[in-house]
Amino acid sequence: MSIRTLAEAKAAARTLRSALEALGHGVCHGQALDLVARQNGERNWNALHARLCGEAAPAGSPPFHLHQRVQGHYLKQSFTGEIVALSCDGNTRYKLAIRLDAPVDTVVFDSFSNWRRHIRGVVGRDGRSRHKTADGAPHLIVRS
Repeated sequence: MSIRTLAEAKAAARTLRSALEALGHGVCHGQALDLVARQNGERNWNALHARLCGEAAPAGSPPFHLHQRVQGHYLKQSFTGEIVALSCDGNTRYKLAIRLDAPVDTVVFDSFSNWRRHIRGVVGRDGRSRHKTADGAPHLIVRS
């Protein structure tokens, strides 16, 4: 999903609630709001509401969310971009797909290049991947 405003989030919750009721799965409006929040990479409605309103995220909220602007390093190359896909494994590891603002060359040799416009990786809450290059640098470092 690509919810960008509070009005879109509330409309999505109403649509979801109606669709579930039509299938015989009645949910209250609060549950529909929480489901929309989870579809958008947040733990609950309060966290999504805070993000959409530009407030500080509640304690314990995920460090990443869909459409978040990020910067960092991928295979030691600096980048800026936007998170376009996100999944979480128990609130400790985050699988990210990032669309880069400008392609980065992931090869350090002069004889050839490998330009990437999209990157994927798994990072912890600190934004660093477990996998490292031969000299010990994390493959991916992401920060907002």
